[in-house]
Amino acid sequence: MNLFDDTSGNSGGKGKDIANPHEPLATRMRPHSLEEFVGQNHIVGEGKMLRRMIESGVIGSLIFYGPPSSGKTTLAHVISREINAEFVVLNAVLDGIKDLRNVVAKAETVQQMNGRKTILFVDEIHRWNKAQQDALLPHLESGIITLIGATTENPFYSLVNPLLSRCQLFELYDLTIDHVKTMIHRSLEDEKRGLGKKDVEVTDDAIHHLADYAGGDIRNALNALEVAVLSSEPAEDGTIHITHDIARECIQKRSVRYQAGGDEHYHYASAFIKSMRGSDVDAALYWMAAMLEGGDDPNFIFRRMLILASEDVGLADPHALSLVNAAHEAFTKCGMPEGLYFLAHACIYLSLAPKSNSTGAIFTVRSEIKKSGIGPVPPALQDKTANSKQARYLDVKNASDDYKYPHSFAHHWVQQQYLPDDVNLEAFQPGTIGRENTLWERLQKIKKAYQSTEKKE
Repeated sequence: MNLFDDTSGNSGGKGKDIANPHEPLATRMRPHSLEEFVGQNHIVGEGKMLRRMIESGVIGSLIFYGPPSSGKTTLAHVISREINAEFVVLNAVLDGIKDLRNVVAKAETVQQMNGRKTILFVDEIHRWNKAQQDALLPHLESGIITLIGATTENPFYSLVNPLLSRCQLFELYDLTIDHVKTMIHRSLEDEKRGLGKKDVEVTDDAIHHLADYAGGDIRNALNALEVAVLSSEPAEDGTIHITHDIARECIQKRSVRYQAGGDEHYHYASAFIKSMRGSDVDAALYWMAAMLEGGDDPNFIFRRMLILASEDVGLADPHALSLVNAAHEAFTKCGMPEGLYFLAHACIYLSLAPKSNSTGAIFTVRSEIKKSGIGPVPPALQDKTANSKQARYLDVKNASDDYKYPHSFAHHWVQQQYLPDDVNLEAFQPGTIGRENTLWERLQKIKKAYQSTEKKE
C-alpha cells in the first residue's frame, strides 16, 4: 500500500532520493519537498496556514478537494516527507474497511516501535459510503493515524458531518500554464531525476504548446515531453531539438479540465444557463461546447434548455419551448455529429429570444396555498353534473347554473369570480416585452371594454 517508496526503504521520510530510470519522467519529477511543490500558494505559500502547520510538524487530519491533477496526492506525499511520517495509500474505489483495519494495525506497530506517525492517504474518499467513512472516526480520535483525504467532489455533500468535523478542509485550484511551464523547465534542467544529462533544446513555442494543451495536468505535459525527447533523433552535434511541430505531434488533443460527474459539471451547467438567460450567445455556445467536450450527455443539455424555455423565456416567446422540443426530437433521430446543429439551433434561439420569468408565479401560488390552505371552489365553478343530484334531491337551484360561459360574451370574456372567497391573489406579474406583452395588453383592453359596457347598462 505504500506509495512512492524511497530506495532507502522509507515510505515517508526524507530519505535519499535516487531516481529509477525506468519510471516515467512525470513520476521521477514528482516534488519531494515544499520548495519543489508547484502551485496552491494560497495554502502552502509563505506564511499560509497549511505551510505553518507543516513547518511546525503538527498536522491534523486534512481533506483536500479540487479538480483532477491539481496536486492533491503529491501534496499529501510532500507532507509525509516533511514531517518524517509513514505514508500509506488506500484507494476508496478498490479498498474497504478490511484494508483500513490492516493499515491501523501496522500504524500501531510503527508507533510503538519508533514513535513515527502514519499518514493514511485515502484517494477519492467520497467513494466510501457512510459506514466506511464512520469507520475512520475512532482511529482519528485515538491519533493512531492521520488522515489526508482527497476528493474531486464537494466535501460538504459527499462526506459525512462527523468526518468533516474532525478534519480541516483545503481547496486546491487548477494549475495554470505557468505552473506547467515551471515543471517542464525543471525537468529539462534536473540531471538526477529529469532530462538534464541529455543535450535537449526545446523552443519556447514547443514549451507553450505542451503546457497549454496539457490543460493544467503536469503529468500529461511531462509525459508528452519525454515522448518527444525519446522519439527524436539527435542532430550532428548530439543535440535533440524539440520544435513546435514535434510537440504538436506528441500532444495532439487538448486536455479539458472537466468531469461530467463532478462539481465542475454543475458549475459549467450553471454558466451555460446563466449565459443564455443573459442573452450572451457566444458565452452560451462556449459553455455548451465545454460540457460536450467534457463528456456531458447532450440529452441533459436539452433538458436544461427545455426548462429555460419556460422558466426564462416563457410567454415572451411561447414558440421557444416548441422549438427546443423539436430540436431535441431531431437530435434523437440523427445523433452526433450532426446533432451539434440542433444543439446550437436551440441554444442560439434561447439566447436571442425575449425573456420573461412570469411562469415563476406558480411558486408564489404554491407558497400561498401551503400558508393559508385551499379555499372552497366558488359555487358557479363547481361541476354541474355533480351538483345536479343534490339539487334534485333538495329541490333547489343548481349552483352551477350561475356560471357565465365566456364564449357567449363579446371577445369571449366575462367578469366573474374564479378564486375562492377571501383569497386575494396577484401572483402573475406579466413581462413587458415580446409576445407576452401583446397577450397581456389584449386582455386589459377586453376588460376595459367590458367595464365600459357595464357602466352604460
